[in-house]
Amino acid sequence: RGQPPDWAQTRRVALVALAFHGNFSYVWLRALERALPGRRPPAVLGKVLCDQLLGAPVAVLAFYTGMSILQRKEDIFSDCKKKFWNTYKTGLMYWPFVQLSNFILVPVYLRTAYTGLCGFVWATFICFSQQSGDGTAKSAFMWLQREKVNADEEASEK
Repeated sequence: RGQPPDWAQTRRVALVALAFHGNFSYVWLRALERALPGRRPPAVLGKVLCDQLLGAPVAVLAFYTGMSILQRKEDIFSDCKKKFWNTYKTGLMYWPFVQLSNFILVPVYLRTAYTGLCGFVWATFICFSQQSGDGTAKSAFMWLQREKVNADEEASEK
């Protein structure tokens, strides 16, 4: 807020999203549908469970590692070590609901697009976490607190 956009960071995020996450989503969602076909509750719950236990950790690791590589960090696993579990747990408050609705309501051929759209919302959080947060849900909303503090400071100056 109040600073020019960081286009280099935007390019890095877009590259990781396009090079890995889009392709991973496409292959992963097809594999889940082949392994557990249909929209019956056991199949849907199985897909959500597999997604959260297997797919989500891969996606979180790929994001933090990919970003570290593109940022030319010396230790490309540093962010993963610090933020993986918090980010994964925060994702458990978002992604199971996204995928539940995805597997129940969205036709198979549109699931990757739906996941990509929901991933855009998630990217807002994970980018903030990668740059200045700790991977917790609370850190995703720190900018709201900063705005309140700034507004309070401006009011006290008047």
